[in-house]
Amino acid sequence: MGNVFFNRVACSVSKASGSLSAFVAALGVVVVWAGSGPLFRFNNTWQLVINTGTTIVTFLMVFLIQHTQNADTAAIHIKLDELIRATHNANDELLNLEEMDQDRLEEVRQRYEQLAKTAAHLKAKKDRCMPGACEEEEPAGV
Repeated sequence: MGNVFFNRVACSVSKASGSLSAFVAALGVVVVWAGSGPLFRFNNTWQLVINTGTTIVTFLMVFLIQHTQNADTAAIHIKLDELIRATHNANDELLNLEEMDQDRLEEVRQRYEQLAKTAAHLKAKKDRCMPGACEEEEPAGV
């Protein structure tokens, strides 16, 4: 029950904190705080109010945003895993990519980087050799 409630609160706060209204409210707080500086003679307590407030909000937001980010990442992994699983010629080794150690992950990354370079090279070669553009073709009328 508590986890469901936390999920709802975290998602709501995360969405709300990224809105224009939240930005305007935060900007308003800063403007009011800065405007009150002369009233409090810019003393240490006046400075401590904004420092403490921003520290507390930042501390709590880190956990809320991380929670929602973890849920989003898990959902994306599940969706990608399903696409890999459902694709006939897909490399099933990629289904558990996020669980691999760094060295193995780097090996797989380098392999796919090489595949991408090979594909780009083949495409460039194909583009150069389109009918009418290839050096081997005879000019028309010869």
